[in-house]
Amino acid sequence: MVVIGSGPAAVSAAERFRQIDPHSPVTVVTADAHPPYQRPPLSKDFLRGDTDSVRLHDPDWFTKRSIRVLTDSPVHDIDLAHSVVHCAAEDFAYQTLVIASGAAPAPLPVPGSDNAMLLRSLEDATRLRDQARGATTAVVIGAGFIGCEAAASLASRGLRVTVVAPEESPQRGRLGEQAGKRILQLLTDAGVHYIGGAEAHALESGVVHLDNGDTLRADMIVAATGISPNNALAEAAGLAVHEGRITVGADMATTAAGVYAAGDVALADNATAQRPVPTEHWQDAIDQGALAGAAAAGQPGTWGAVPGFWTTIGEATVKYSGWGGDFDNSYLIDHGDGFTVWYEADGAAVGILTHNADTEYALGQLLVAHRSRLPARL
Repeated sequence: MVVIGSGPAAVSAAERFRQIDPHSPVTVVTADAHPPYQRPPLSKDFLRGDTDSVRLHDPDWFTKRSIRVLTDSPVHDIDLAHSVVHCAAEDFAYQTLVIASGAAPAPLPVPGSDNAMLLRSLEDATRLRDQARGATTAVVIGAGFIGCEAAASLASRGLRVTVVAPEESPQRGRLGEQAGKRILQLLTDAGVHYIGGAEAHALESGVVHLDNGDTLRADMIVAATGISPNNALAEAAGLAVHEGRITVGADMATTAAGVYAAGDVALADNATAQRPVPTEHWQDAIDQGALAGAAAAGQPGTWGAVPGFWTTIGEATVKYSGWGGDFDNSYLIDHGDGFTVWYEADGAAVGILTHNADTEYALGQLLVAHRSRLPARL
């Protein structure tokens, strides 16, 4: 088996394959210069300077499992007809292939965008952390969870941080007005200033020009405006791609025999939702990778888990489980030291967002998974 990528989906695929098949060669190839590492700490513990350790596993872990990992080895193309992956220095013939190439930061489509720093890789995070040591001010463009996490982490280092986003509150369009206001309060509690209803119009070195005519000056400019799946290899090879992601079934199989895809780059059918569900979350990548590895080893399974994620904004942890997308109604419950937002569509629970409400979060996960009604008290 050959695996393209080195994130959680890739490593999970290699691990699960090896558990089932102890003998066949397994090679992981990645364009990243670093051995496999965790991304969640990059915008939190690592950026704050609380840790330097982000490795997924020690080198011995891969050695003991006879999993070969080749870093700094970008793939040039995939030859499906001859079952070969072409890299710069070496070609790899495969019997089965897992594409877990992840995603790259979506470019900021404004003049001077190269004046903004990005946060996706360990190299990006190291550059950000190094620059933060000598900075006093920062502007973060975008209020997705990575943007909010990074802004709070920079504020914890003593920087004056401003987040700029088109929505009046973070994630308002995705999670609703009530949730947006609560996330905004968490961001404010972390010492971050938020400017909503504005977008970056152009950038210069140390300067952000907004579309409302205002100008922000900062020692650091960070663009956190989403991701773009790394689908170019798959598309060029002739694999089916939809909405920017590789189309796979609930078993992670692509339209080519013996080829699987998992993680951010995949658009997988979900057996519970009974439709394709895009995900960009750590645990979902692990789950999908394990399914891809098992299928490659001859033991296909079915993806039916409800997607979910945890995010940390300053000292606050927010958890979400659900199908994303549209909802008919949302209901907020204030717990004093936390909150719960329930999401409903067609009379059934389709999502739950919580802060300091683990009991309700566990209940919500069950209700969403079983398409149950919301609790009667709502």
